[in-house]
Amino acid sequence: MSQNEGAQIVTATLGEDEVAAYLSAHPDFFDRHARLLSDLTISHETGGAAVSLVERQVSLLRQRSAELEKQLKQLVGVAKLNDAIVEKTHQLALRLLATDDFDERLELLESGLREDFLAERAVLVLFEAAGELPVSSHAFVRLVDRNDAGLKPFATFLKSGRPRCGLIRDRQKTFLFAGHESEIGSAALVPLGQGAQLGFLVIGSGDKDYFHPGKSMDLLARLGELVAVALTGQLSGAAQLSRKESEL
Repeated sequence: MSQNEGAQIVTATLGEDEVAAYLSAHPDFFDRHARLLSDLTISHETGGAAVSLVERQVSLLRQRSAELEKQLKQLVGVAKLNDAIVEKTHQLALRLLATDDFDERLELLESGLREDFLAERAVLVLFEAAGELPVSSHAFVRLVDRNDAGLKPFATFLKSGRPRCGLIRDRQKTFLFAGHESEIGSAALVPLGQGAQLGFLVIGSGDKDYFHPGKSMDLLARLGELVAVALTGQLSGAAQLSRKESEL
């Protein structure tokens, strides 16, 4: 059998996939057969002159490096944003701890959401069946029955008992922001209490991309826990302890 006939048999029996699989399994192949590198050329992606395999590898590595650097910057940005939210939540908790007055807590919560969490519109939906809370007339608060027909568009969210972010439907906007629907682009829905038994908090933004599914749900869940505790009056223990210490 001549050398050419042998080459034809190899070519006929070895496909491109097999060659690719072999090279993938033996990444040092060209280290052991360096002379082949000088014979290999790959057309440039932009249609220019052919480039060597090494040049193409360097180009791909640079491209991959740029992609990884971009991803790293995005991760660092998200981490910094989350740190800022944690700090704002902490400061809000300290302010709520400082008072036993329920109405004052509502005012502090509303102003904190507006000033620190950039809420262009915020609504605190409380279920009347959750228990009697000393809620006076406050534009920030909506007292509704758990069986209110207006809550039907929120059924899936309430059943899940987990925070949600993103665009909200027209019926939801009408129920929450009647007269101001056009001002809301996206919103965060945060359940209060186990299974949203107390109600839920809504933070609205005019930016349709501000609240998106990629937001940290863990941080929103912690905010919901804080608000639930503040509503049920359990924070008053800290103030009572402070008074007892001053009497000693």
